[in-house]
Amino acid sequence: MKRILFAVVLTLVCASAASAGNARANTGCGLGTVLWNNRADGSILSQALQSTTNATLGNQTFGITSGTLECSEPSKAVRNEQLNHFVKSNMDNLAKDIAQGRGESLDTFAELLQVPVEKRNEFAAKLQGNFDKVFTSDQVVLADVIDNALTVTN
Repeated sequence: MKRILFAVVLTLVCASAASAGNARANTGCGLGTVLWNNRADGSILSQALQSTTNATLGNQTFGITSGTLECSEPSKAVRNEQLNHFVKSNMDNLAKDIAQGRGESLDTFAELLQVPVEKRNEFAAKLQGNFDKVFTSDQVVLADVIDNALTVTN
């Protein structure tokens, strides 16, 4: 057992020179990256410690969604949050505007979905023509409205 452990350690030490500089790319972001940042030498062992800390504490997802722990917040996360909040707060107005094929709520919806300005009339017409496929019932939830709208307009 000691020989196997020694062989593993020796392999890790020898391989560390070849992996220097790849730590951030290999381990990603998270608390492990922050904690081991100044002490990490790019070796497999330090990368394993960073990665294990990131995974064990379950903080990488938090870092990604919050833009902390040396993680970059995805640009889509903010837009999706804004889109969900908008649809939730304006479901009735959005339904009326889609039924009419025009309106402020529909314009905002298109903007949040990043529909190019020159295609917004076509977008509105497709939604209006497929109203029953977007708002499938009185109990439809916001996620379904968004998914249904994307389905009928793509």
